[in-house]
Amino acid sequence: MHGESPIKRRESRKIWVGSVPVGGDAPIAVQSMTNSDTNDVAATVAQINRLEAAGVDIVRVSVPDMDAAEAFGRIKQLVKVPLVADIHFDYRIALRVAELGVDCLRINPGNIGREDRVRAVVDAARDRGIPIRIGVNAGSLEKDLQKKYGEPTPEALVESALRHVEHLERLNFPDFKVSVKASDVFMAVAAYRLLAKEIVQPLHLGITEAGGLRSGTVKSAVGLGMLLAEGIGDTIRISLAADPVEEVKVGYDILKSLRLRSRGINFIACPSCSRQNFDVVKTMNELEGRLEDLLVPLDVAVIGCVVNGPGEAKEAHIGLTGGTPNLIYIDGKPAQKLTNDNLVNELERLIREKAAEKAEADASVIVRG
Repeated sequence: MHGESPIKRRESRKIWVGSVPVGGDAPIAVQSMTNSDTNDVAATVAQINRLEAAGVDIVRVSVPDMDAAEAFGRIKQLVKVPLVADIHFDYRIALRVAELGVDCLRINPGNIGREDRVRAVVDAARDRGIPIRIGVNAGSLEKDLQKKYGEPTPEALVESALRHVEHLERLNFPDFKVSVKASDVFMAVAAYRLLAKEIVQPLHLGITEAGGLRSGTVKSAVGLGMLLAEGIGDTIRISLAADPVEEVKVGYDILKSLRLRSRGINFIACPSCSRQNFDVVKTMNELEGRLEDLLVPLDVAVIGCVVNGPGEAKEAHIGLTGGTPNLIYIDGKPAQKLTNDNLVNELERLIREKAAEKAEADASVIVRG
């Protein structure tokens, strides 16, 4: 029930990754990457399907050699979500996956080698409507830039990115997006701020090698949150040493917190204290697990006592305020009382009913429009 985001997004060129628009007025896309062996087609397809169920918009797949390229072609035939082929150095792999239906090429033109090879890749991309993603990483800067700057810096990242951009501009190929990633939050944020002023193409945000599930989530939320709040960023990937599905969940949580995307339940919950009239932590853990399947955007407040409970509950689609007994608010108005007996089951039922009602109402609006 909260309003629209106050964030004014940076104007950028819209490109298409398969059926997914990136940049312009398109929603910020959530990406992830498989960590299975690409040659294991069944395992990779299964992982992509799990990512799609979690809400991923685009999936990147590593394609290190020609055998993996052939496997990529089989994978592409078995999934619906757009796929990005992650390629380094060998332009022949890029040409092959282009033939096999790739939706985006992640390859740095400056790393391909001779001009004729760069042109061959760009021509293949142009002919098939395939965008290119330039990806610069602080851990793999060119040797001359390392020597020039002494160490990775925001300026070094941007200079590297613009070198690759120049290749594409020289060949009159504007359909690309760029990332300038670093594991250091301040370096990555500064690099993206600089790059945002230099090009009109979409920016793919990420804090590379952010860490494990908890530390990586925090680092990504801080770094990406700073940029997204300034309107910078058209697509994101949360790089975690964890199940890729967690990357998608964290990505949506970051976007939901900034009101930039809505998907599933947006929980507002107190940290709990001795005033609580029910076990808030246990209730939240159960609800989050049970309601993962709901995709309808819904605000649900779970507050343990009457100090902040009524105020938060009134701003949510469904709110629970601890008391004797507990009080349920629906659309800002007191609706019914609940005891602690069977509390989670009753709350789940009410949330599912509200979600179904909202989905039906949203569908009717679309039909009338």
